[in-house]
Order: sequence, then structure tokens, then C-alpha cells
Amino acid sequence: MATKKEMEKAQEKKEYEIRSTYIPKRDYLEMFALVVKLHGTDQIKTVGEDGAERMCRIPGKLRKKVWIREGDVVVIRLWDFQRTKADIVWRYTGTQVEHLRRKGYLSKLPF
Repeated sequence: MATKKEMEKAQEKKEYEIRSTYIPKRDYLEMFALVVKLHGTDQIKTVGEDGAERMCRIPGKLRKKVWIREGDVVVIRLWDFQRTKADIVWRYTGTQVEHLRRKGYLSKLPF
């Protein structure tokens, strides 16, 4: 059984995660996406808000730091010269996904 202090600490952590939630910048061609399938080491197939499937890659700065699984909600940045491909910019935790759902940001994603 968790003590009151441990429960308060867990609540503070959740609140911090919600405050530090990354929102896609539409000016930089970023959007929410859902991970559909993992292809090899750094290739991922995602479905974006617009319903299009795209091959995405995990850049080097995220490759070893962030582990991405099927069903995760991520932010992708489309390539300027080839809109069928993108880079992963951010991966959301479960608490952040619930917060974004309640706020209505993820209404266009196919869950």
C-alpha cells in the first residue's frame, strides 16, 4: 500500500508530464500520428491525422533514448520534398495521451 507522500509525488509527476506536453507546430509540417507497424531498426509505419500511411524514421537523437512500440501516439514532421515520408519528433506517455484525448487534440486519429 502506497503512503500518502508517495501518492502525492506520483500526482505531481503526472501534472508535470501534462504541463510539459509537446504540441505539433503546423507551420513546420508537424502532426499527430499513430504507430501502426515497426520495420527494422529505425523505420516505422504510421497513420497521420489526415489518414495517410507514411514511412517514418527515428532520428539519431531519439534512437537510443526513446523506445517506440505499436499503438504509441507520436508527433511526426513531414519531409519538405517527399510528403510520403517523415521523421519522428516526439513520443507521448500514457498520461499525456489521455490528457490530449480529453482536450480533443486526438479526435482525428484512427484509434
